[in-house]
Formats: sequence, structure tokens, C-alpha cells
Amino acid sequence: MNVKEQIEDLRAQVKYHNEKYYDKDQPEITDYEYDKLYKELKRLEEEFPEFISSDSPTQKVGSSVKRELRKVEHDVPVISLQDVFTKEEIYNFVNKVSSQVSNPKFVVEMKIDGLTVMLRYHNGKLTEGITRGDGEVGESVYENLLEIKSIPKEISTKLPYLEVRGEVYMSNETFEKVLQNQKDANGKKYKTPRNLAAGTLRQLDSRVVRERNLDIFVFNLEISEGKEFTSHSESLDWLENQGLKTIPDYKVCTTADEIWKYVSEIGEKRSTLSFGIDGAVIKVDNLSDRKVLGTTSKVPRWAVAFKYPPEQKETVIKDIKVQVGRTGRLTPLALLEPVILAGTEVSKATLHNQDFIDSKDIQIGDTVVIQKAGDIIPEVVRSIPEKRPSNTVKYTIPQMCPICNSPTVRDENGADIRCGGNECLAQLIRGITYFASKDAMDIEGFGPSSVESLMSEGYIKNIADIYHLKEYRDELIEKGIVGREKSVDNLLNAIDKSKENDLDQLITGFGIKNVGKQTARALTSSFADIDEISNATYDQLIMLPDFGDTVATSVLSFFSLNSTHELIEKLKRAGVNTQSKVSEISKDDRFTGKTFVITGTLPNLKRDEATRLIQMHGGKVSGSVSKKTSFVLSGEEAGSKLTKAEELGVKIINEEEFNNLLK
Repeated sequence: MNVKEQIEDLRAQVKYHNEKYYDKDQPEITDYEYDKLYKELKRLEEEFPEFISSDSPTQKVGSSVKRELRKVEHDVPVISLQDVFTKEEIYNFVNKVSSQVSNPKFVVEMKIDGLTVMLRYHNGKLTEGITRGDGEVGESVYENLLEIKSIPKEISTKLPYLEVRGEVYMSNETFEKVLQNQKDANGKKYKTPRNLAAGTLRQLDSRVVRERNLDIFVFNLEISEGKEFTSHSESLDWLENQGLKTIPDYKVCTTADEIWKYVSEIGEKRSTLSFGIDGAVIKVDNLSDRKVLGTTSKVPRWAVAFKYPPEQKETVIKDIKVQVGRTGRLTPLALLEPVILAGTEVSKATLHNQDFIDSKDIQIGDTVVIQKAGDIIPEVVRSIPEKRPSNTVKYTIPQMCPICNSPTVRDENGADIRCGGNECLAQLIRGITYFASKDAMDIEGFGPSSVESLMSEGYIKNIADIYHLKEYRDELIEKGIVGREKSVDNLLNAIDKSKENDLDQLITGFGIKNVGKQTARALTSSFADIDEISNATYDQLIMLPDFGDTVATSVLSFFSLNSTHELIEKLKRAGVNTQSKVSEISKDDRFTGKTFVITGTLPNLKRDEATRLIQMHGGKVSGSVSKKTSFVLSGEEAGSKLTKAEELGVKIINEEEFNNLLK
């Protein structure tokens, strides 16, 4: 798998799990498994900025807005903090602030691991509570916040309007009680208090919130009409006097040494706290100084969040199993003696590939050191050979697929080992799940569990069978494989709707090796239908945007298979669109050789619409500005990208000028 394919695949996975977690409250993976995907995507995009896309999950602040709850606009944008990881970075931050304001003071606080909310009080009464959402628009969870005992429904000072920012969390003790209750009732299992707190706060039934005993720490005053404050610490003291539960044990510091000492003290006691933290926050105390320092489009310049190095512990590898992914990749997974690490139980850790196992000399039965990268992702740091018992077993990834018994093959010039079979159930499940994902055919409600159930029951064997599920509607309702009548009908309607998708979504859904969303758009912009693509020559393909030898060869190989042509015919008979809706427009390649960067909010076009127009006309879209950038398409609230474009002398255009380029 090349870098571009990895990035496209990671984006699809992250978007899918975002939707399951934020929009449906049905997380299918743990927080640290999700964060592993997200961090790997971010790392690859930073290393290969030419592949950054404006619609990537890494380019958004916060989550999407949950559909079932009322949307509310924020009065103050809810932005993140810049992360720092070393003592040197903290000292650099302090020095930079000190160079811009005189004798600054700093407040050091614990960074609570929970869910951010904004509380609004009018004339002293609590009137609204909003989640972070995308930073501009959140969702009202007011009724649920009324069930949190530590949130006062009325405060003594009747200001016309007060807005504060806090973190809703669940204590470790409460978390353990909920887990025990769920275990007794065979309910859904949650891995972390933060995960459970977030899911609880988004419940549509407030009684669930009452039962789960959520709590809150308020950590910032956003708006206080009718009352002025000079410092952050002064505002926290006042809020506490109003009955709000503020961030505990904060400390005002004046030097970098003081700050580092207290940050270290928090780090030493974090495992003994009754609640989870995921770092320490260093903020400028004086509010006037904050205004001088200002804010970028994504982070304030007056605060940073320090992330502690991961806690390490020893445990034993009981066994190693392999998982088979969508592309057939075999990933070894270490099964560990359970150990509590960074507040949660860890019993599994990925071993990546055979080279990783060999380089760290890992054997079954070994004592190993594990940690959570960023306190999230379990990983094996090293084995301890001196503690190795005599009965340890060296592990080699099998030469036969454990799912379908087909021979495995190692990637040429790569470390990955893959199943060579075309009918491997594990690959088929993940392949069909990818086909239905948001970046491909966007069939809502068709996740891995539904796919696996339908395949196990024999209703689908390939993606074409999806479009015949309506023939079994009554059976599916009776058996409850994907839910009852409403769930089945919703799924069948989503499948039917997907037939009208543009051809690039179908090509993306095929999961062709080295072909992602952008490559699929390049194909469907240049050819009128799937038959033209099937008959394309190497010379035609190699001339397309972003096509090199590897991608062109992958496309030719896929469409040379008899099974591919049989699949296409089945999809046509089922009524799935195989015509390109943009190919005629795309004959105009006026943007060939041009690279665009999109920043800010455009008046009429969404970012993905602008991206599509650029790509349809032969251009490329990048996520970062460089000397190679041809145009920066700028909208409202454009941030650092606009500043960099001005510094580099890159041409900046607005939406009207962009439309003129298209005329």
C-alpha cells in the first residue's frame, strides 16, 4: 500500500468512526484504537503535505454536530489548545509570551479528560448548555445538564448574561460501578470514563444521565456582562463563590521553573486522582495580556496543553494472533496479561508486522514493557530477554491465511504480509464495509456488524448482493439481523438511494489498490462511464492527474479481471449508476498544473464542492501553502494559511473570482 492509499484508507476509517461515535453514540472501537488511526493519519499528512485534503478529519476543529439534538451557535468560538510535549517547549512558550507582554503570570491547571460544554446563565438562572460541536455550532444538552448535581441551576449574582466553559467527566469510582452494572446486565462495554461520559451526555433520555452521576469542573469564564475581571484566577475564585465547581488545585506561577515544577507534580500524582486527566494546561493569567497575544484560526497564543510522557508497565505476552484487514493485510496482535495502564485495563497491543516482532525480539511468553502512546494507544516498547522463561515460542506470521487458508505473500519492497485469496471472509467483510462507507457509496447504517451478520447468514457474498437485500425484507425483519422494521427499512432506503451516486463514489467503493477518492474523481472526470474506464489504456491513464505507474497498473489489473466485469454487470442490472455526471465538464482542463489551497468559509460553496470543481478541471487541492501553490481560495475567518500566502506572494482569490476563472 503506497502513502496516498494509506491516507485515503485512514480518512475513510476515521470519518466512519467519527460518525459512529459523535452522531450515533455507537462507538465500535476504543478511544485509543481511534486515536491511533487519527494520529497516524495526521503524521502521514504532515510528512506528505501534498496529499492533505480540505475535507480530511484532521482539518476540522472538534466533532460533527449530532443530528438528533438541537443545534446552537456559540457566542465565542470553542477552539483547541496547542499541544506541547517537552520541558523545552514549555520554556519556549513562556519566553515567547514574556517577549510580548511585561511580567506575565501563568495559571497551571489539570486538563480534565471529559467532554467540553458551555453553560449559559441569564439573570442568574441556567438557561442553556451546549457541547463543543465543530467549534462554531454545538448541540444543546441542557436537559441532561440539569441532571448533574454539581451544576447550580441558579447563582447568587444576577448578571444579565454569563457564559462559562467546563468539562463534564465521570469519576473513576462511578465508572467502575457503571461497568459492574453493565456486566451484570450484559450491556454495552465502555473502555474509559471519558468515553462513557461523552456517550451519556448525548443520551436523549435524561434519566440515564441521572443514573450515571456525571460531574463537572468549570475552567474558563467566556462572557460576563455587567462585571469586569482583570485575571483568569480572579474569575475562577468568583465563579467558585457563585457555587460553580471550578478546576481544583490550580496554581499561579511567575517563572518557567515554577511552571515546570508544578507540571511535574501533577504528573506524579495523576494515577492517584479520582478522575482522569490527559495533561496540564498553562494559561496566561492576565486577561488584557491575552488580548495582546491574540489567537490563530485554531489555537490561542496565550495557552498550551502539556501532554505527559506515557506511563510504562511490564506484562506478559500470553499469545499472538493475526487479524486480516480489508486489503488482506495480516496484522499480528499481542494478547497480554491484563494490566492497568494510564487508568484503564490493557489486554491487547498491535505488533504491526513481522519486521517489528523480529527487531524487538518478541516471543510468546516474554515479559515486555508496554505503554500508551499519548496515554491512548497500547504499544509494546521492548521485550526483556533476561526475564524470558525457557518455554517461550518465536512467532512467525503464518504462510496461510487463518481465515480462508489461502497462501500469504509479502508486499514487494514492503513489510506487510497479505492474504492472497480472493474469497477471504475477513477481507470481504471489510471490503463491503468500505464500499458502504461515507467516502464511498455512503450507505448509512451499514457498518461492520451489519455486514458481518448479513454475510454470516448468507444474504450477501459480494457488493452486488447489497442491492438485492430488499427481496428479503420480511425475512430480515423477522430474524432481526440488522434490527427491527424501522432499521431494516432505513437501511434498504439508504441502499436504494446510493444507486444514484456519481461514478467516482462507486470507483472509490471498489477498494482498488492505490486508488482512493481523489484518484477515482480523476478517472470519472476523464471518462464518460465505467465501460470507458474498463477499456482505458496505460497511455491514457498515465496522463491523468496524480497517476503514476503504480496507480495506472492497479487500475488496469482490477479491470482486467473477469470477476470485475461480472460484478459491473450485476451492478448495472441492479440499477446502480455507472455513468459519470462530471465527465463532460471535465473535458475542460484549465486548471491542469495548478494547485489550490482553500481556507475560511466560502459564501456559497462548501469546501468539498470547491475541491470537486477544481479537480474536475484538472487542478489539485492541497492542505498547506507553499511556493508551489497557485491560488489560495479564501473565505470568511481565513487564518494562518492566508497569512502565509501573503508572506509568500501567492495569489489570493475569493469565491467570485474563483467562479470567474470557471466561466
